Amino acid sequence: MIYQIYPRSFQDSNGDGVGDLAGVLQRLDALVALGVDAIWLSPFYRSPMADFGYDVRDHVSVDPIFGDMADVRALVRGCRQRGLKLIVDYIPNHTSDRHLWFAESRSSRTNPRRDWYVWRDAAPDGGPPNNWLSEFGGPAWTWDPGRQQYYYHAFLSCQPDLNWRCPDVVEAMLNVMRFWLDRGVDGFRVDAIHHLMEREDLADNPGNPLWREGMDPADRLVRAGTVDQPDVHAAVSAMRRVLDEYPGEHVLIGEAYLPLERLVTYYGSPDAGFHLPFNFHLMSTPWTPTAVAALVSAYERQLPDHGWPNWVLSNHDRSRLVSRIGGSQARVAAMLLLTLRGTPTLYQGDELGMADVDIPRDRVRDPLEINVPGLGLGRDPARTPMMWSPERHAGFSSVEPWLPLSPDWRDLNVQNQAAQPGSVLRLYTALLALRRAEPALSLGDYHPFAATDGLLAYERRLGTARLLIVLNMGARPERIEAPAGQVVMSTQGEPVGTHAGGLLQVAAHQGLILRLA
Repeated sequence: MIYQIYPRSFQDSNGDGVGDLAGVLQRLDALVALGVDAIWLSPFYRSPMADFGYDVRDHVSVDPIFGDMADVRALVRGCRQRGLKLIVDYIPNHTSDRHLWFAESRSSRTNPRRDWYVWRDAAPDGGPPNNWLSEFGGPAWTWDPGRQQYYYHAFLSCQPDLNWRCPDVVEAMLNVMRFWLDRGVDGFRVDAIHHLMEREDLADNPGNPLWREGMDPADRLVRAGTVDQPDVHAAVSAMRRVLDEYPGEHVLIGEAYLPLERLVTYYGSPDAGFHLPFNFHLMSTPWTPTAVAALVSAYERQLPDHGWPNWVLSNHDRSRLVSRIGGSQARVAAMLLLTLRGTPTLYQGDELGMADVDIPRDRVRDPLEINVPGLGLGRDPARTPMMWSPERHAGFSSVEPWLPLSPDWRDLNVQNQAAQPGSVLRLYTALLALRRAEPALSLGDYHPFAATDGLLAYERRLGTARLLIVLNMGARPERIEAPAGQVVMSTQGEPVGTHAGGLLQVAAHQGLILRLA
């Protein structure tokens, strides 16, 4: 289990309303109690914070908002003492426009770093070189008066893209990985890897015939020339080689929003690709048994022989799980995530059943919502502070947090749920304990069992051990023909019992795990 921490919203240790690395260290014991194996930190590097750390000004320093290198060392020690792995964000696609590299690159066309970014001359009419669009609204090209050229930015104009076809850039960015590995991190989540390269011929992206007004403006075009280019795989292989320079176990995880058949290519060969190309498809698949069953089967079928699966239900860029599928299904989703084959990733707060928070207009911080307002694209609602206790500011901070708290923070917090039998937090803890205790859940094969209008059922098998997972993804009771077995867990907390075989009754919004005879 990987647990994603968005540091700004996890724990504030110094009373400025923003979470920090010392705050993460304070809360490690709570994560050990939950039962996670690794934590992944969103960016904490020095940054102007135009995109809250994804606009990196210096890859090998800590922004004062989050602390300093002493805090990194303390966090590494704290994780090791508790048996936790520490994964950090690695942002190879772009930097801040305040990075020293970009300052030099834009200074002249003769500067040694002149080719470190993607520069192009204007089109014959003086406009951008082509029609490419930014993911954050508007053109993906910005004119630089000093160089008298346009630079490319897949995201904000203050986030110029690095040129990964420049060998010096490749070496500099691989040295960033070495810097953090030398300081004891256990791996990287690689940001926006599918954006790393663009077509060299600058061909226009074609129009998207499915786009309509009210949809994300960036989707007006099909990203044929700006996403998932063949050269990306060589860059991933170079990153993987850096990890393999270091003794011990390290992990390379890739963020790529791609169709399954393209996503699985990022596993590469056994020693040259990502260990885990993040699988986000559960976040966009309809929440029905037949749709989820079809997704799991398609994914299992397309994985390469050496590919280990992984599943993600929420992250800092998407609406929270509860807001997408409803609070009544939160427990079923927990059982699904923690019983599918592969490594699950849990986003902070989902173990409490946190939902999106309405953000007043005067408190919006996300540049995506500011640039493209009113379309529901803003990410602030899923980034609100973690709720630890019924104390003031939910135990997150001693002052007003940088984003508003969820209105139910007095009840829906870690302290209350840890003491409450049947809480969502207690369910996650029990599921993780069962996952550790049952090798069939952590290592076993996946075998589909049934998918109806209301029920999803599948087995996990290892040797002679067989576990049947039955999930009612609907609002009415369902029955399913099931073999005899012992009910070892229910999402609704009822006492376990024996199923004699035959029709198994499953309540609305209930999940069951049976150990088959």
